[in-house]
Amino acid sequence: MKPTTQFNGEFVKNEDRFQDPFFKRFTLRHASAPLRLNDEVTKNYLFPTFYGDVTCAMAIFLCSYERAERMMLHPRIKPVKMTRGRSLVAFSCYEYKNVMGVAPYNEIAMTIPVMVDPGVNVPVLPMILPVFKNFGYYVFSMPVTSLENQIRGVNIWGLPKVVQEIDLREEGGDCVTTAMEASGEPYLELCVPMAGAPQEFDVSSHLYSRRGNDFFQSQTCFKGAFNVTKHMGMLFKKGAEPDREYIKIHDTPSGRVLRELEIEEHPFQFRFARHMSSCFDLPNPDFSSQTIRFGE
Repeated sequence: MKPTTQFNGEFVKNEDRFQDPFFKRFTLRHASAPLRLNDEVTKNYLFPTFYGDVTCAMAIFLCSYERAERMMLHPRIKPVKMTRGRSLVAFSCYEYKNVMGVAPYNEIAMTIPVMVDPGVNVPVLPMILPVFKNFGYYVFSMPVTSLENQIRGVNIWGLPKVVQEIDLREEGGDCVTTAMEASGEPYLELCVPMAGAPQEFDVSSHLYSRRGNDFFQSQTCFKGAFNVTKHMGMLFKKGAEPDREYIKIHDTPSGRVLRELEIEEHPFQFRFARHMSSCFDLPNPDFSSQTIRFGE
């Protein structure tokens, strides 16, 4: 999808697209003040933001723990430890076909699973057991095809959104995602198998982000039927060769940031869904009241 840089003060009339029982769990509300998008346009959005009929292709790889730790926002934020000196990096590629009040767009959330103030940084278990209160995902990059949503992401949540071209397509049994620099040069190509073991997901988690000197925790929820491919044996192997190329990182400015993580070529897990429902809420005010202050 090519970037969309034009927007106005009107909302897309699509409330009828959000009839799934998932959305009935949430009470829509406005933020404390409308968001000024530019000198001419101010909008009073409803939250949480609803996303319906989402195509989601997720690729999870092992990477260097030391390199992941260098990316953290604050010394009190730690990547989840995996085996053999590694952490995880997740690429969640979304085709948002229906967004409440907003035009469709594509997005890639590039995240690292983290613990905030973990005390003891327990290896692996935070990825398996939903009992770790401050577990979540630190967003280190979030390309998006919509300028309106780039402005929303930066100003409301402090998310590192940049406007880029993102192509999602089906090809030979894969969902193939390509992210491109402003020049049009590809820097990331992902191939996520669309087949896999069927598994129902109904998940609530946290995204962590920074705006200025403030650190935020925001709730994200999703529900859908996924096809999952797991390679748990990679916990005991390092540098294994995959059966084919699933990730290609090019030598470009954005690509070099990803190369710094020393991402292994063999995948750890894939997930694919055609019709996911999800939502993303405003920053948690209770967490913000105990904000990790930068410079402490």
